[in-house]
Amino acid sequence: MMRHLVREWRFLLGQNNVVILLCLCCALSSFAIYSGHQEIVAQHFTIERLQLAQQQDQQDILAKHKTPGSLAYYQFHLTYQTPSHLSFAALGDRDLYPWKHRIRMLALEGQIYESDVANPELAYIGKFDFSFLISVLAPLFVILMLHDIIANERNKGRYELLVVTASGSIVLWGYKTLVRFLALSLSMLAPFYIGSALNDVPLYDVLHVSILVLAYLAFWAALTLWFGRQSIFAPRIAATLIGFWVAVTCVIPITGNLLIEKNIEVPKGSEILLLQREIVNQAWDIPAETSLTEFVKTHPEYRVYTEMSEGFHWKWYYAFQQLGDQAVAHLAFDYRNAILTKFDLGGYIAMFAPPVLMRRQLSRMAQTDVISALRYEQSIRDFHQALRLYYYPYLFELHLFDESTLADMPQYSDFARL
Repeated sequence: MMRHLVREWRFLLGQNNVVILLCLCCALSSFAIYSGHQEIVAQHFTIERLQLAQQQDQQDILAKHKTPGSLAYYQFHLTYQTPSHLSFAALGDRDLYPWKHRIRMLALEGQIYESDVANPELAYIGKFDFSFLISVLAPLFVILMLHDIIANERNKGRYELLVVTASGSIVLWGYKTLVRFLALSLSMLAPFYIGSALNDVPLYDVLHVSILVLAYLAFWAALTLWFGRQSIFAPRIAATLIGFWVAVTCVIPITGNLLIEKNIEVPKGSEILLLQREIVNQAWDIPAETSLTEFVKTHPEYRVYTEMSEGFHWKWYYAFQQLGDQAVAHLAFDYRNAILTKFDLGGYIAMFAPPVLMRRQLSRMAQTDVISALRYEQSIRDFHQALRLYYYPYLFELHLFDESTLADMPQYSDFARL
């Protein structure tokens, strides 16, 4: 066996066109890993820079504002979604959905959807990262490497002689196919292994990605060899395979996405933002008693503390801020459900489009998909709710507020999740 493998390696290294193709694969993989790594390094740097700025801002705010109402109004809280170890290989939807926010204890939904400005057409293209290389471009390299293994022998008139003299099909085609397959896989995975070492990726995840990649490439290799046995003309084989690749990479996903977009209506974040702002602004023209009466329906523990001895009180202000969130809660709920429905329907389309399925698998492992983005969004809501529960007793004057109580203020790090 080793003798046959060594012989095929020598044959492969003697073919300049194959060596150039393998070098191109390695160069593209290296560039994908490098660009993904640089993007994640930049995101980590941004988070660290914002954390330092947040600390300085908090110190300045605490020096100027001593009452709970003004402190809650002026103080921003940094929230962020830290990239996972595998994010460098599959950037996923981190360029479509926000992964950082600075929020205040005002109406929250508008703050979340202020950043809802991503161009959905970008989802059809995506960034050039390792997952794009493997799912979209790697099948083309497999086709180029393997489509003419049998056809060339037939065109040169050696096929029948080889079949008669060879001791078996494995010796005849198996070793050549295996060597080319391993060479192509290694040229793409080697840069990934280097990137994994730089990003401290756990060994289990490295093995998991390797198995996924090898299984995916093996699927395309088997498909290529099957088509290769059906014709003696290499150009016809390549054209058929590339046509299939175009269908599963472009035609089926784009058609499916268009059907989903047409049939699943998603409320726009800008509409949620504008409606909430309109409701909050209208609250200034409504009697404070009306807003507070509505507020205590969800917080009955403050029912006996709704009287106001002056024209303005922070408890009234934050009460109608929460009412603004409650007024658009159904739209925010519909938004999240529609996004999840589209994601689930996209999974059915991916069953007929292997490149899409591969990208979904890698982005799920890297926690850079829609599910992860919505979990981050939910963590912001949980944190904001904790802030309200922290401030309300002081705003409604159930408890005295002083600097010692700041130690009990919720921190986003306790709510952060991937």
